[in-house]
Amino acid sequence: MQSFKKIKTIITPLDKVNVDTDQIVPKQFLKLVQKSGFGKFLFYNWRYNDQEQLKSDFVLNESKYKNSKILVAGDNFGCGSSREHAVWALLDYGFSVVIAPSFADIFYSNCFKNGLLPIVLDEKTIEKLQLETGDVEVDLENQIIKTNSKTIPFDIDSHKKKILLEGLDDIAQTLFYEKKITEFENQSKIPSVL
Repeated sequence: MQSFKKIKTIITPLDKVNVDTDQIVPKQFLKLVQKSGFGKFLFYNWRYNDQEQLKSDFVLNESKYKNSKILVAGDNFGCGSSREHAVWALLDYGFSVVIAPSFADIFYSNCFKNGLLPIVLDEKTIEKLQLETGDVEVDLENQIIKTNSKTIPFDIDSHKKKILLEGLDDIAQTLFYEKKITEFENQSKIPSVL
């Protein structure tokens, strides 16, 4: 997992609430066995018409948002089933940060396990952010978001912050304790009786 420190880009405003994981990546695309390759299916039913052509009226299809790495969405983002593929699709598409007034618990947890930074801000701040047209900087180390006109602080659990700053997935976190685990295993061995 890559470490996250700071990112500066325009935001992509997704003015929708209750965006569930099936909308983020529909179930028919969950056949891949690796974490990559899901970006092309992100918001598939909103991005494409029945002939699999891009819809002109969906925000991700606007060329100005092509290289955006920050998605600003509505309340209860990532609700629905607990599929980790939703986070994989957002990352594979190119997003590094999702900002919303609230997230579904499992989705929120999956973000940290995969290196996607979820930020919770109040609805009024979200509404103003969605109107930003210039670059926005997200600085995890200092826990601030900088726009052209203001600096917005955000809260994050210190352990989750460390995970992202150091790029630690569950396995990497466990390996920090490898020596202690080995010592425990060696002490716990039952001597064989022959």
